Amino acid sequence: MARVTHHAVEREPIETASRDELQALQLQRLQWSLRHAYDNVPHYREKFEQAGVHPGDLRTLSDLGKFPFSTKADLRETYPYGLFAVPMRDVVRVHASSGTTGRPTVVGYTRADIAMWGAVMARSMRAAGVTADDIILNSYGYGLFTGGLGAHYGGETLGAAVIPMSGGQTEKQVQLIREFGPTVLMCTPSYSLTIADELARQGVGKSATALRVGIFGAEPWTNEMRREIEDRLGIDAVDVYGLSEVIGPGVACEYVQCKDGPHIWEDHFYPEVIDPDTGAVLPDGADGELVFTSLTKEALPIIRYRTRDLTRLMPGTGGCMRRMVKITGRSDDMLIIRGVNVFPTQIEEVLLKNPNLCAQYQIQVSREDHLDEMDVYVEVKPELSEHTSSRQREAIGREVAHHIKALIGVSTKVHVVETDKIERTLVGKARRVIDRRPK
Repeated sequence: MARVTHHAVEREPIETASRDELQALQLQRLQWSLRHAYDNVPHYREKFEQAGVHPGDLRTLSDLGKFPFSTKADLRETYPYGLFAVPMRDVVRVHASSGTTGRPTVVGYTRADIAMWGAVMARSMRAAGVTADDIILNSYGYGLFTGGLGAHYGGETLGAAVIPMSGGQTEKQVQLIREFGPTVLMCTPSYSLTIADELARQGVGKSATALRVGIFGAEPWTNEMRREIEDRLGIDAVDVYGLSEVIGPGVACEYVQCKDGPHIWEDHFYPEVIDPDTGAVLPDGADGELVFTSLTKEALPIIRYRTRDLTRLMPGTGGCMRRMVKITGRSDDMLIIRGVNVFPTQIEEVLLKNPNLCAQYQIQVSREDHLDEMDVYVEVKPELSEHTSSRQREAIGREVAHHIKALIGVSTKVHVVETDKIERTLVGKARRVIDRRPK
């Protein structure tokens, strides 16, 4: 069970404003952001003119649908600084994506952008039940990746004590948990389970740590995985959302009392959900692709940015701002296996319904004689590893493969392996899928 968080969550006035008040502020800021992009970024000006729109055409929030989308390709085409709307003398920070596919995407921040980022990340931490009395073990990666410094500045803005550990050195992470007494853990959800494995290896029970809250993001994770993390670490596991193109972590976060999907900080980031095939704007409650427009960013305004994340917008339960349900996957991460659409999170959900298995898994896809093959490798829970024979693991694998076929509609081979047989994530995101099919 999760450790009960007793701190009352503070709210800023905008979080408890009426929808009318919030939308009036959004319209004002949206008009400014479109004008700022049009006046200062030639790439945006050209795109607007090709689409036959002008910033002055935005008179209501619904008018935003007239404006063209942005994608990661826009950032790569203007690499490195072509989308910046301010001169470099006003830029105080530059981050970049890992660049796993082609050129990295480069983002910049003015001093005001950094202050806003710290403020929305601090708001996210408050929503998660963190206060200035907490000690944060920040195990997100520092450097060009936005996670580490985003969480760091948010914690300092909140007034909490931040331990800038970064990712990796898992034995050292556990040493700090034991000796420094952090109450909050921030990292990817998959890495939190790597830390849980190391705690178990060292014989440290969950009641022996001071941890009470974990704020996890940077990769999709299911509620089944949340329950495993909470059970193994004895914490409340809260979902934070962000991406570097929009600001970094802190675009949205769950309220710890609700844990029903991250609430979007709509006073700074305007969300839409679209049909990923047609681009049509969908109503709240409909499943589609998440799109963001920045409302207050100076250095890098982002207009209708297609995140590729799949979700739906729902009314807020922690205030006036809407929430999004947990990301189910990405439109560009979807696997098509023999004509069946498969998302890694669907596989994860099936795996974690089996009480013998943990959330350390990997999907490997190959093609034999023009036929796609999918193999799933998953570990038994650490406490069962020494007591489960190879025959028992094979039986578990057959049972799980049956459920995958019944629920998702694709045949797969499930290989249940011992603890520590699947590669671990040390910094950044888990490598959930290896696709060996010819491109």
